[in-house]
Amino acid sequence: MSDRRGVLVTGASRGIGRATAMAFAEKGYRVAVHYGSRREDADETLARLPGTGHAVFGGDLADPDAARGLVADAVDQLGQVDVLVNNAAVAPGQGNLHPLDTASWDGWTAAWRSMIDVNLLGAVNVTWAVAQHLVDRGAPGSIVNVGSRGAFRGEPDYPAYGATKAALHAFGQSAAVALAPYRISVTSVAPGFVATERQTAKLAGTEGDAVRDQSPFGRVGTPEEIASAIIYLASPEAAWSSGAVVDLNGASYLR
Repeated sequence: MSDRRGVLVTGASRGIGRATAMAFAEKGYRVAVHYGSRREDADETLARLPGTGHAVFGGDLADPDAARGLVADAVDQLGQVDVLVNNAAVAPGQGNLHPLDTASWDGWTAAWRSMIDVNLLGAVNVTWAVAQHLVDRGAPGSIVNVGSRGAFRGEPDYPAYGATKAALHAFGQSAAVALAPYRISVTSVAPGFVATERQTAKLAGTEGDAVRDQSPFGRVGTPEEIASAIIYLASPEAAWSSGAVVDLNGASYLR
């Protein structure tokens, strides 16, 4: 085992995942950068990471064997995985709109299948494999799930997204109870709108002001702000937060 802690960040090609990978590397972690399809972006994330010992891994988390294999490869390359950040997700977009009243049958079923397979089951399966690794080592660790504000306020145009993020939060709380005896904490963050690369055009267009006005701060969040919360929740000092779902939405939605 290495003296340096290892972290696996799924969906680390861009956005919150990239910012999180960079924040962990700045803390001295060895980082496993996972990507689903954007290899060039993942390589760019890797190139930006300070320090050494980092690696890139591809894999479709909709495939349970790929999810389990990702963890095995990360452990082999890094020496150990102490922290898991479940960030990978099929995100809402024009190609997977599925409002209940107007979606076609094929569009409806495809959206639910893809989001359940990655957003929920992908995270569940990676979590299982990392938990087994930590328990077998007898080592403490942390798991942080990246959920969404949409789990609470609803996503009428993307109900599968809201539902899978709500399920991820619930799974995280079940895992928190199950893994506490092994000194493994499990928490979730629920970001609101974040200024990732994927949202650049929307924020610059006619909808930009309306999106910013959702928060009384008059702006949207940044990937780095989400990453800073993840870093804290993954730290040993935050172990007593296990089971929490932390809202990170600039007071744009209160519950």
